[in-house]
Amino acid sequence: MIDKIMKTLFVFIVFVACACCATAADINLKTGGKMEVFHPDADKACGRAIIICPGGGYSSLSTENEGTSWAEYFNELGYVVAVLKYRLPEWGYDSRPLEDAQAAVLLIRSRSEMWNIKNGCVGVMGFSAGGHVASTLATHAAEGAEPDFQILFYPVITMDPSYTHMGSHDCLLGRTPTNESQLLAYQEKELFYSNEKHVTETTPPAFITYATDDSTVPIANSKNYYEALVEHEVPAYIKEYPSGGHGFGWYKASFAYHDDLLNELTTWLNSLDELLPDGISLPQVSKNADDASSGNMIYTLDGRPVGNSAKSLPHGIYVCGGKKICVK
Repeated sequence: MIDKIMKTLFVFIVFVACACCATAADINLKTGGKMEVFHPDADKACGRAIIICPGGGYSSLSTENEGTSWAEYFNELGYVVAVLKYRLPEWGYDSRPLEDAQAAVLLIRSRSEMWNIKNGCVGVMGFSAGGHVASTLATHAAEGAEPDFQILFYPVITMDPSYTHMGSHDCLLGRTPTNESQLLAYQEKELFYSNEKHVTETTPPAFITYATDDSTVPIANSKNYYEALVEHEVPAYIKEYPSGGHGFGWYKASFAYHDDLLNELTTWLNSLDELLPDGISLPQVSKNADDASSGNMIYTLDGRPVGNSAKSLPHGIYVCGGKKICVK
């Protein structure tokens, strides 16, 4: 009898442990891709979302180091995080990653009210070949699916054979055909997916980083894209590190500048308040200011009254007098 009770208790503990360790469930996109969504605590929500595109050379997805491991960092900053599990391209189906990225933006915007995401606050982040997905979205997205900002880590940007990452190039487009009748159409696709050639004044602001000793993706990908952004007066920030190689992603142990990188990225993310004023701006209420007491009832975003003074409230977004306020 005791053994039976102990076995039942053990099963229950394992079940609870698994439930507690479970991450967000995958959401299926209409295109066939998937995304895993992580929500911040309500008192930290800032009204922004980030879609993360893992790398993998268009042959696989590094969904942990270049995906889910970043969720806690962004959630702490108040972001809704969606790790995009885009479909890998096959010969003749090179548009799959872009289609999935566009579908992710559209789905998040369709749930903006439900997830408390403000207009103009959906960004994209990409690593290596995922950086190509992200920069393709930033330069080629259909109307309504354009990201509002982009973050690129050691990205593949171009399909120009002289300095692309040939593994990503061949997985996306297939090997260069020897048949002359097929070569022209193939070269047109190379040009289409060379994103440094498609930057315009409406391309979203960018944060770009890489290590100078990257022996996998030529750093000219990052530099040429940055120069194209600057040429078109798009706000852009580039940060290079003297070492780190390729694929440093989240893992702190393998990248000596991990903490510095997070500080740089956090500072840049905070600068979006000025770059995207229509989407980010909210009335700021200081707990110590004379106007900390509004006189009107203050509510949480789900409608719960929390009093008429901001002094005792944790940092977050609330509703007062029919308008959203940010308590800092």
